[in-house]
Amino acid sequence: MNDKLGRKKTILLADVVFTLGALVMAVAPAPWAIIVGRVFVGLGVGVASMTSPLYISEASPAKIRGALVCINGLLITGGQFLSYLINLAFTKAPGTWRWMLGVAAIPAIVQFVLMLSLPESPRWLYRQSKEEEAKHILSKIYRPDEVEEEMRAMKESIEFEKAEEGLIGQSLAQKLKGAWSNDVVRRGLYAGITVQVVQQFVGINTVMYYSPTIVQFAGIASNSTALALSLVTSGLNAVGTILSMLCIDRFGRRKLMLISLIGIFVSLVILSGTFYQAAHHAPAISKHDSLSFGGNSTCPAYTTAPNLSSWNCMQCLQKDCAFCANSQSEFLPGACLAGEKGIRSMCREQKRVWFSEGCPSRIGILSVVILGLYIIAYAPGIGTVPWVLNSEIYPLRFRGLGGGIAAVFNWCANLIVSESFLSMINTLGTSGTFLLFAGFSLIGFVAIYTLVPETKGLQFEEVEKLLQKGFRPFPFDRKKDDNKGKDQV
Repeated sequence: MNDKLGRKKTILLADVVFTLGALVMAVAPAPWAIIVGRVFVGLGVGVASMTSPLYISEASPAKIRGALVCINGLLITGGQFLSYLINLAFTKAPGTWRWMLGVAAIPAIVQFVLMLSLPESPRWLYRQSKEEEAKHILSKIYRPDEVEEEMRAMKESIEFEKAEEGLIGQSLAQKLKGAWSNDVVRRGLYAGITVQVVQQFVGINTVMYYSPTIVQFAGIASNSTALALSLVTSGLNAVGTILSMLCIDRFGRRKLMLISLIGIFVSLVILSGTFYQAAHHAPAISKHDSLSFGGNSTCPAYTTAPNLSSWNCMQCLQKDCAFCANSQSEFLPGACLAGEKGIRSMCREQKRVWFSEGCPSRIGILSVVILGLYIIAYAPGIGTVPWVLNSEIYPLRFRGLGGGIAAVFNWCANLIVSESFLSMINTLGTSGTFLLFAGFSLIGFVAIYTLVPETKGLQFEEVEKLLQKGFRPFPFDRKKDDNKGKDQV
């Protein structure tokens, strides 16, 4: 779609599809209709997530391209923050979830209207032989003395691409084959796919999707409190994106991502240790208290366990049961009960707190603080830069295709991590799951250090020349430098 219709029309179409999906979900008469609407919304998000940074990068001066693409990330994270606020506001309103889902159509409608007044990508127009129109748009982006230089660079790049295109054909299969056989595009894909997969495998979307649940894992039982605290994580994500805007064109893409991954690794290791300590020091289970609610109320697994004295709150929750805290203090021995709504009401009638996701913990708030540090480490680097990098690392003819391939890998990784998160929590525990993500961040650091070059301040044509030569980081570049020295001698 990006190559055939152009960037602008593709975004407009994504807005239409997204709006349709949001309205279908809002008026859904049954669950199947919500799923249909969600499919449309997913298609709209998928198209826009790849096309928006591509459009912004091609309509931006090279010196501030990174910061402008970061605005896209800022509005995504800012939108996540607003969505938590909106959901919190609608929890007590009539229609609750219908409003939550339907209101999502408003940003898409606003974007559609505003996009009508914006121009098409000048690089795409030049590729379609609309040189004068492209030049007119560039004159609004660059200083007069820079326009001709930009036009010349585009001309050289596109003439080379068209000549190459005549050799490999224009069908999707031919383009895919041509992309993989092209050294520049293949190296760009190595870098682009790597950063997109790493972005997901450090666990960020599980933190954003399940932040209320994670807060409860930390021992904060109230749903409303957990949702309110999750506002902190989404708010910090937006703040981190602003930091990225300020730093990306000064310090560079590669350096930001590497520093970001170091911070993520440290945060996840500490977070894992915090959750381990919280689970290890969970309140004990009182046999007398557990049986005092009646035989049918006690957790079935607890009544048949061989060693009741060794049970604590965490073991109770792992058996799909719930912990009814002691009325005097949440940290004293309490009851292990079946996790049913009626029994929850019995617990709360006695002015006791019901824990079904996590156990009471004196260090629970520390987990929330470390979670905030994780977000601050993530957002300025690996959270924003992958979209910037993928909008500028491919030659023009392959930019839509390359960015699309990388976006597919991003959403597939997103699907794998988000679908497996709760299963991993049940199998590895919260501590083990965050330690696994820490391991992924370490692998991601090595992969990005090895495969991803720096593109700060480079024109698209200069990025292409960089990839043509091939990228080798220290110390792998020593042999290359030694050979160069021998040739000079």
